[in-house]
Amino acid sequence: MTTPTRLIAALALCTAVALAGAPTGAAEGTPRAASLQLASVHALVLDLASGDTLYAKRADTPAPIASVTKLMTAMVVLDGGQSLDEWLGIVDWSDEPDKNAYSRLRIGSEAKRGELLRIALMSSENLATHVLAQHYPGGVEAFVEAMNAKARDLGMTNSRFVDPAGLSTNNRSTAADLGKMLQAAFEYPSIREYTTGYQHVVQFRNPRYTLGYGNTNPLVASSRWEASLSKTGYLSEAGRCLVMAAEIDGRPVGMVLLNSFGTRTPLGDAGRVRRWLTTGDGGRVAGPALEYERRTGRALEEQET
Repeated sequence: MTTPTRLIAALALCTAVALAGAPTGAAEGTPRAASLQLASVHALVLDLASGDTLYAKRADTPAPIASVTKLMTAMVVLDGGQSLDEWLGIVDWSDEPDKNAYSRLRIGSEAKRGELLRIALMSSENLATHVLAQHYPGGVEAFVEAMNAKARDLGMTNSRFVDPAGLSTNNRSTAADLGKMLQAAFEYPSIREYTTGYQHVVQFRNPRYTLGYGNTNPLVASSRWEASLSKTGYLSEAGRCLVMAAEIDGRPVGMVLLNSFGTRTPLGDAGRVRRWLTTGDGGRVAGPALEYERRTGRALEEQET
């Protein structure tokens, strides 16, 4: 191979590696993808009306999704057709999970199925998801099978679910697959309602008591946002995650933001997406969040080569 040929081949390889993790914006009339910088390692922005992809970054690379899982859980519960007004007994974990097992629910008391679903979505109440799955026909095992069947029906070919709460790092998906899940979940009025409530008080019985819950996404209470669906997620292995739908500049927009550093970083990314769509300038990510994205992105690209 001649020297010029080697040089051209090397340049082509470098370009291919660079583009593997580069963001893309595909829909006509969308601002340039290069003008949007996000702290999330994986991202997808969708026009929910047309289904067009507006922006994508590492959208086909599988990653742990933490409590974003609960959107799939909610669809399986609602598809099951069991009454949301049925009182369910609060049962303990069948197998104690390694992470985030704490709950304020009193074992042996009862709450309505709809109330448990609401706090699972709004406040990411993990034991509530286990109770919902345990009271599903066939129990937790059948529930997880139904989650994976639903994923297949939605064309989520790079997704796998092993628990309904998202506590396992083996619950994995891609931003592209979660975009499909978001579009499907958006069609459920109960999911839109439950995920965008800011505060809620649940009534329990046997014994009788109440517990107040808040939304894990403060943007749903902001007058600057018209949020129509929301779900946060966090595990140390998954980073900070946010799946959200909102009205932006007159159109419904879906966002999938996975694996960012810092509690409020996904919220900042959502703001950057909105600014990008309305002004063409997404702003910048500063400090440790940007370094985390770059370091993690490089590691993923090295694994793929």
